[in-house]
Amino acid sequence: MKLLTPDLAARLRANDAAHRAAVARGGREPDPAPVVRFFNPVGSATWLATEMDEDGILFGLADLGFGCPELGSFALAELEAVRLPYGLGIERDLGFTPHHPLSVYAAAARSAGSILLGERSLREAAARMSGRGSRIAGCG
Repeated sequence: MKLLTPDLAARLRANDAAHRAAVARGGREPDPAPVVRFFNPVGSATWLATEMDEDGILFGLADLGFGCPELGSFALAELEAVRLPYGLGIERDLGFTPHHPLSVYAAAARSAGSILLGERSLREAAARMSGRGSRIAGCG
């Protein structure tokens, strides 16, 4: 699977340009929602990317499955070069729809110890806020 479509690459580059422009004028850095999620289909590694520069270096939240998700840079070429068992490679989550800016995903992931557990916490909190999850053990 090709990890990025032309549309996704353009959106990532636009976020990179917005970030660079904000830094150049001394403004507040943008906090965009992730554009794409990559994952290891036979492991727990997950990446959320918000930006990509002209050299294919992505910026976002990386979780290699060791309990300490980090904001940082990672190379698209390195993700594409990973060879896993059964002839698999890193994949793009075709169903990923972001609901929060990257900073929210990062805070939740750090608190939970992984991107996936952090996302679950965010979904559960949203359900509680909307009234769908008001029946919690020991309450009401």
